[in-house]
Amino acid sequence: MNVDLFDFELPPERIALRPASPRDHARMLVLDGDATRDLHVHDLPSQLRPGDLLVFNDTRVLPAQLEGRRGEAKIGATLHKREGPRRWRAFIRNAKRLREGDAIDFGHGVVAVAGARGHDGSFALDFASDEPVELLLERAGTMPLPPYIASKRGTDARDAEDYQTMFAREAGAVAAPTAALHFTPGLMTALGQAGIGHATLTLHVGAGTFLPVKAEDTDQHRMHAEWGRIDRATADRLNAVRASGGRVIAVGTTSLRLIESAADEGGTIHPFEGDTAIFITPGYRFRGIDGLMTNFHLPRSTLFMLVSALMGLERMQAAYAHAVAADYRFYSYGDASLLLPER
Repeated sequence: MNVDLFDFELPPERIALRPASPRDHARMLVLDGDATRDLHVHDLPSQLRPGDLLVFNDTRVLPAQLEGRRGEAKIGATLHKREGPRRWRAFIRNAKRLREGDAIDFGHGVVAVAGARGHDGSFALDFASDEPVELLLERAGTMPLPPYIASKRGTDARDAEDYQTMFAREAGAVAAPTAALHFTPGLMTALGQAGIGHATLTLHVGAGTFLPVKAEDTDQHRMHAEWGRIDRATADRLNAVRASGGRVIAVGTTSLRLIESAADEGGTIHPFEGDTAIFITPGYRFRGIDGLMTNFHLPRSTLFMLVSALMGLERMQAAYAHAVAADYRFYSYGDASLLLPER
């Protein structure tokens, strides 16, 4: 499909620079079949049914933004995928000043040596020291806010909490599964009282999620791989919910993509552990999920293509036009949408 079909105009003032407070007071646009409703996240229990199951991504965001020097040259690095105990791939700013074998000093006793450059322009970085890389990042790194926020303000202490979900447990992401940022303990209690369950899986979100689609046709775009895991108990539970008539609602496109990667043609979800580079565009037949809660996405992005595959391109174009006109807040710290297609 032509990538231009997924373009839309977004006024810069619609980009949220801070999350709503409290988190579950963010607005929520509900697309339920043909119906459209303007609500808030704390209304979620009334929009789902007893027996439904929400699936959250329990990945934890690392402070994966680094600033350092190679000699006199300033070098910025955004880690995006672990390749080994001490090796990460990273997108590099001022990459023209970096060569394979160069050492980058990120301060605080953190040094990495540049390895081979990949097809996407990223470098492998091998971290020195015997300490776990996670400890090195805690010393030298900052939270990797998306470019559309970082270009408008600096990262600060608030982001260490704001850019982490209440489910964050498995360290390894360099971007937050932002739909889950809206959830609070109080909302989870209300959902449980309404008979709505929840489960977790792990997908370590990479910085590639923010890269624009530069190809003219979706068939020419290559997705970045991300590592994920669904254990057997979780897969069995998701299958049991659907078998009993309940719906599996993915919270975030990361949860959705991993479930779809683990589902077979018949809709059975299997245990999964490994990389996925699934790319979902209109025409895709969803196999493992029945709905999605997600934030509002970038124009021409793979994520806007995904929601258009779920609800229909014209439906999502109209929904986003409504969201812009109604002053919804967009992107990672913005408002939510609940997408429930006809079954």
